[in-house]
Amino acid sequence: MQVEPFVSPGSIVRRIWGDADLVLLVFAGAAAEFALNRAVDWLFVTRALPRDPLGRLFTTASYAQDIAFADVGSAQSAFARIRAAHEAVERKGGGKIPAWAHRDVLYLLVDYSERAFRSVHRPLTPPEQEELWDVFRRIGVGLGIPELPEDYPAWRVDRGIHLERDLVYSERSAELFDAYRRHLGPWRYALLQQIQLALLPERVRQLLDLPLLDWVGPVLPLYPAVAELGLGSLIQRALVPPQHLAAVQRLNQPVTAREAPAWP
Repeated sequence: MQVEPFVSPGSIVRRIWGDADLVLLVFAGAAAEFALNRAVDWLFVTRALPRDPLGRLFTTASYAQDIAFADVGSAQSAFARIRAAHEAVERKGGGKIPAWAHRDVLYLLVDYSERAFRSVHRPLTPPEQEELWDVFRRIGVGLGIPELPEDYPAWRVDRGIHLERDLVYSERSAELFDAYRRHLGPWRYALLQQIQLALLPERVRQLLDLPLLDWVGPVLPLYPAVAELGLGSLIQRALVPPQHLAAVQRLNQPVTAREAPAWP
């Protein structure tokens, strides 16, 4: 029996989320914005993210990719498991994760998906922008996130509001950035900051102590040519600690839905 894919096989979303290098860029940006969210305390309820920030981010990336390549039934099952994981965190934390915090996470994945593709390849076309938001809006609906904009232009307006309202540099932010630095080491952390400088919205850059000189942004469009020469795996090794390299390389392959963790 033929099953209906959750995301069309020809979708720009599958092109982005089936490419390990683009997913790495998405989560390079997400790592910064996660840490600045006013609801960041929720990420500390289980201590999973500060204890192993890279493993947590790569695991989240793999499950997000699962949904992009899943059939409708498998995606719905994944949503149910993620909702259950959120409820377990809320019980442990003795409260409820605010709906705006869920929207923030969904929104940043949309934004950095577009920014990563634009940095390496080209700007998305208006139909591709609509398709990107439509897929993530359906993910948001599946996760029970309320008050999602109907179309891409409305999402872009709401994204700007969230950026101005929901971000702040706090003690928790500093703790997460320290965790990134410890797990990456000094030179990989410096490279992460350069990638973030190339990707982050102006509001996020204002809140961070990033390098003044952006040397990664101008060379990102050269990456496809470098990868065609067979050097992509070498660059991944330079960026990613050895213990996480296999997890990153698996992102290049379409995957099936597995048991899902909390989001993010």
